[in-house]
Amino acid sequence: YTFQAVFALAITLPILFNISIKLTLLMLIPLPLVSLTVKYLGQQIHVRFEKIQEFFSDITARAQENISGVRVVRAYAREETEIAEFERLNEEYATRNLQLVKFSAAMRPLLFFFIGLGFVIIVAVGVPMAVRGEITAGDFTAFILYLQRMIWYLIALGYVVNLYQRGTASLKRFNAVLETEPTIKDTPAAKEQPAIRGGIEFRDLTFGYNGKPVVAGISLKIEPGQTAAFVGRTGSGKSTLLNFIPRLLDAPEGTLFVDGRPARDYPLEQLRRAIGFVPQETFLFSDTLAANIAFGSEQDAESKISVEKAAEIAGLASDVRGFPNQYEQLVGERGITLSGGQKQRTAIARAVYRDPRILILDDS
Repeated sequence: YTFQAVFALAITLPILFNISIKLTLLMLIPLPLVSLTVKYLGQQIHVRFEKIQEFFSDITARAQENISGVRVVRAYAREETEIAEFERLNEEYATRNLQLVKFSAAMRPLLFFFIGLGFVIIVAVGVPMAVRGEITAGDFTAFILYLQRMIWYLIALGYVVNLYQRGTASLKRFNAVLETEPTIKDTPAAKEQPAIRGGIEFRDLTFGYNGKPVVAGISLKIEPGQTAAFVGRTGSGKSTLLNFIPRLLDAPEGTLFVDGRPARDYPLEQLRRAIGFVPQETFLFSDTLAANIAFGSEQDAESKISVEKAAEIAGLASDVRGFPNQYEQLVGERGITLSGGQKQRTAIARAVYRDPRILILDDS
């Protein structure tokens, strides 16, 4: 549409000027109004459609939270309250869409009005000119026909502007995700290192959030194969220390070493492939138990021996034997069909399955 409209204007305007400069200039009088209308309505459509997309995202997030937390909702008898809130959000969404439709629907009638105004001017001036012989009847008829063809493309251009504004609003949200740079990435000095053996060392590590220190002056060395436990009150920085090792958080430069080398000298992929990590919050995928245990490993996910061995080490095997489909049992959204203990042991089995050089258990 856009190319056709521009091409039609480029061809038609010279022809109209050739037929009658006066009529063509008169025809152009409403064009500033057309441009202002398209610009104003286009901006309004863009702003409103962007807000509607954001609001729809909020509705989707609310629904997802209620589905994931359905047990909590039921336990606190919040079903009716959540249903009422969801209905309110949908009504608000419908209202916002109706406001958008008003602007979208106004564009074409306004364009027709201003273009029709141009027609009235042309007829009011052109007919007397034809009567006076300043323009032939054939030229005047040709002028009207060319004008009609050009008007159709102007209307089509307004339709394209409508679609364009909707598209750019969606693209802006999409690009915000694609263009986000990860805060933790490979440093320029990172290169493939010898195989990681599992030695970890913190050297005078101090770190905090929002200017408030969480850990201060920590120096600790853990040899390969050695077991260490971090014990402390809630909020004392235990999880923070553990998150430094796979670089889920970046420790200050020169404070974390793996096998005697700065952790930042390892490519992230090499470092993390050597680590089995079980976070505080267990996350399971809506897949089979075997697929969840084998997730993130280069080993064959169909290898039941390795999966069973990992489950045995994690203390999960006895529970699995009671499942109808055993390791092919679907665990549901976020592992909803499993108990809390079973979910945690599945996460431990997943970490063990990859046979890591470093095994991290955070409150597991």
